[in-house]
Amino acid sequence: MGNRGVGMEGKQVKVNPNWTVAALLLSLFMAALDQTIVATAMPTIVGEFGGYKQMVWVFSAYMIASVVVTPIFGKLSDMYGRKRFFLLGLGIFLISSMLCGLANNMTQLILFRALQGIGGGAIMPLCFAVIFDIFPPEKRGKMNGLLGSVFGVSSVFGPMAGAFFTDKLDWRWIFYINLPIGIIACTLFIVFFKEAGNKRKQTVDWLGAGLLAATILSLMFALEMGGTTYGWGSLQIIGLLAGFIVFLALFLVVERKAANPIVATNLFRNKVFTISQLGSFCYGGIMIAGMTYIPIFVQGVYGGSASSAGQTLTPMMVGVVASSLIGGRFVGKFMFRNIMLVSIAILFISLFLLSTITADTERWMLTIYMVFVGLGIGVNFVVFNMSTLHGVGSDYKGAAASMIIFFRTIGSALGITIFGVIQTSRMKENIAGIVEDPTMAEQLGDPQALLQPAIRVMFTPEQLQAMTSGLANSIAHVFQWAILLPAVALVLVLMMGRARIEKTDQRPESSPVQH
Repeated sequence: MGNRGVGMEGKQVKVNPNWTVAALLLSLFMAALDQTIVATAMPTIVGEFGGYKQMVWVFSAYMIASVVVTPIFGKLSDMYGRKRFFLLGLGIFLISSMLCGLANNMTQLILFRALQGIGGGAIMPLCFAVIFDIFPPEKRGKMNGLLGSVFGVSSVFGPMAGAFFTDKLDWRWIFYINLPIGIIACTLFIVFFKEAGNKRKQTVDWLGAGLLAATILSLMFALEMGGTTYGWGSLQIIGLLAGFIVFLALFLVVERKAANPIVATNLFRNKVFTISQLGSFCYGGIMIAGMTYIPIFVQGVYGGSASSAGQTLTPMMVGVVASSLIGGRFVGKFMFRNIMLVSIAILFISLFLLSTITADTERWMLTIYMVFVGLGIGVNFVVFNMSTLHGVGSDYKGAAASMIIFFRTIGSALGITIFGVIQTSRMKENIAGIVEDPTMAEQLGDPQALLQPAIRVMFTPEQLQAMTSGLANSIAHVFQWAILLPAVALVLVLMMGRARIEKTDQRPESSPVQH
């Protein structure tokens, strides 16, 4: 059955909703899967290519490129239509996936992963923007819950798929598998999603786009290299942070004067929109804390394998899926604020429990804690995606949908940097009296050090027990600080007022914010 929805500039788009949603789910699954499936294969890739110190850039290159282009693709889709840019993103993603599979060294793989990130930066926000185009407000919550659950499913399925392809076939198939999935998604989207063309002549704010890219690149490179490649007080990091401030200031000046800005600053006059961005930022930090430090705890404290550490995230992701689906059902019935208050209460409890973990904490208890974390996190994918569009004109849906992903990713990047400093500092304090060699003590400050069997066998059982207890304490310390994030989110959510899904969508198309 066909269906009509309001598309670009209020024109009608003709779609088959079922097959269009299938195309979106496949596309989003492919982009989300790419992060977890690659992590499993990295030891094998490093074994073949070498370049252990470059390994982190296989992930960082993708994330940085994705963050840079996400708001740009969102705005361009508002101006010229979703379809062409969604298909462009899919095409870039598929071509770069093939190139990643054909890579002959680590440098090539990193470059092709950056290209893949550009494709992913188009796919993710436009999936949500298309949902807002083709479904009425009362059905968007359910659809957003369905899309949000994809992130949890991919996190569960990714490690298993990565292990299968790496062990049974070849690691290159972790990239090649994207081709059949993407081709099916692309075909379905071309056939079943039709939108009216935009004949209005428009100008692209290229200066704003360039300044935005420079701003994000400066910040992301500073976060990625600070404390690792270069010290936080080094000229390189100080220069990058100074560049971030300068480019951000220039960007804000240009956007206020631009006729068609990449990021309409007027959007932030909408209280609900602004709170949604800041709330998403907080949730990004919470999620990355759980996804990073619980596997380290399992592998470093329990002495589990890398695969068992990765499987620890499965209960959390099951919670994310369940929470996303439940949130999608309830978001149309209750105020955004009320749903998020339940989410925040769950997060307070779960983060408090995680802040109490020790080397003696039972594995089954940790599993329960992770389920609660997932239940608290998942609903934000639905509610904040919906509240972001509250009172926003149709011409700005793509830009608004991209901003929520942008802030969530920035929250994750900044969160992992700050939590890394907190954990490393506490870990160094804990081992100060255990390891006399200052070089070894410095190395053990890295949470990854105790994951290496070659290092663990260097110590007596008593020393190893003391150090694993120190590692457990340092990770619990991270979650003690992480409790601040739901506290901030609580203050923000309380300011959302009585906002809820609007049953009608009759807003003028030319204004970013409707009061």
